[in-house]
Amino acid sequence: MSEAQQGTGSIGRRLTLYLAIVAALLSLLSWGMVAGFARQAAEETQDNVLAAAVTAIAETLRSEQGELRLELPYSAFSMLGAISEDRVFYRVTANGALLTGYADLPVATDPNTRAGEVSFATQSYRGEDLRLATLSRRILAGNQPTLVIVTVGQTREGIAAIALDLSRQAGLLSIAFFLVAVLLSFFAARTSLRPLNEIAGAVSRRGPSDLRPLRRPAPDELAPLIAALNRFMDRLGQSIRRSEEFILEAAHRVRTPLATVRVQADLALRNASGEAERNRLRQMIRAIDESSRSAGQLLDHATVAFRADDLLRDHISLKSLAAQTATAMTPTASMKDINIDLKAEDIIVAGDAVLLDSALRNILDNAIKYSPEDTTISICVETKGGYGYITVRDEGTGLGDDPAEVLTQRFKRGRNTENIVGSGLGLTIAADVLAAHGGRLELSNNKEGKGTCASLVLPLL
Repeated sequence: MSEAQQGTGSIGRRLTLYLAIVAALLSLLSWGMVAGFARQAAEETQDNVLAAAVTAIAETLRSEQGELRLELPYSAFSMLGAISEDRVFYRVTANGALLTGYADLPVATDPNTRAGEVSFATQSYRGEDLRLATLSRRILAGNQPTLVIVTVGQTREGIAAIALDLSRQAGLLSIAFFLVAVLLSFFAARTSLRPLNEIAGAVSRRGPSDLRPLRRPAPDELAPLIAALNRFMDRLGQSIRRSEEFILEAAHRVRTPLATVRVQADLALRNASGEAERNRLRQMIRAIDESSRSAGQLLDHATVAFRADDLLRDHISLKSLAAQTATAMTPTASMKDINIDLKAEDIIVAGDAVLLDSALRNILDNAIKYSPEDTTISICVETKGGYGYITVRDEGTGLGDDPAEVLTQRFKRGRNTENIVGSGLGLTIAADVLAAHGGRLELSNNKEGKGTCASLVLPLL
């Protein structure tokens, strides 16, 4: 692959990759946020339940005959057990004296907490992290107010397990979101690039001579590309037209003096006395004839290029076309004692008579040039499969080993024709004419013997 054809990767794949990276970052961000919110929600739930438990215990304190009485409510501990299987510790003191619970249980202290409010803290107790809730209140016992401090603590394994489970679920949702986002990104990339692919397809489906401006709806981002492409095709068309005009003018200017030289060479040949001089003049005449034929083919090729863009669509009889062209080529064939045999059906097609005559004339000229003397060239006009066929068979050298696609290229000739002078334009002209008419040129070696079989295939009306 040349440097001009080397790609730098698929835009669709790159766009999908970029969108997938964005989706991955958003998935990670959403997972982190959800996991953080889940842990925060679990911790807030535990704090609320601890606050409710501390408040419930504090409300059961009462004074009887100057002594404080406490009955631990079952509901306070059942609330804690409802959210997890963690262990619960508690401590109740009055004026610093332990009423019940664990004497070494730390107390959650917060200097910013006002009296009657619950304060929270997380501390290590017996080798485990403990979430503590403490409530202090004053109760009148006898004639003296007593400061009562109630502390309830709960381990955090259950809350951590709940937060981890929520985090895993958030992770699964994030993965699902990422996969869906990748699929949507792939779909979005293909959909966004579809107009570009349609434009590329529209250009690739055109023939080599179709340089009309590209007119089709496209997104605003592609409008500069279409405008640049149209300007390029316009410049290319102008360049091709100038080249064809130059070839047309040059071929015309060459043919006129060649005709004069040909006449003078014929006169010289008639008046020549020596055999060596006659042979030199004959070689000169052959070279002049070949140059004239090449100039004529250059004219034909330029004519095809001009008329193909504005092709006529007249009703043409392939039988009449073949007969007229065969009659015009008969004198040339008679010089080699070649007989042209015509068998034709009356078939009507739509096309340009000048171009079709040029195509058939070049095929017959090749057949005559490459056929040996005293042979027959057959022309058969028939219909097959919805197409009209003009098939020309000769008894010449055949196509050799060269593929037909190569032989229809400009100035390309078969390796088995090196000893015969030619320009390599005849088959090119015929192929271009048929392509302009929606047909094709089929080339093959004769199945019945040596020689070439060339078929001009045209769609029927």
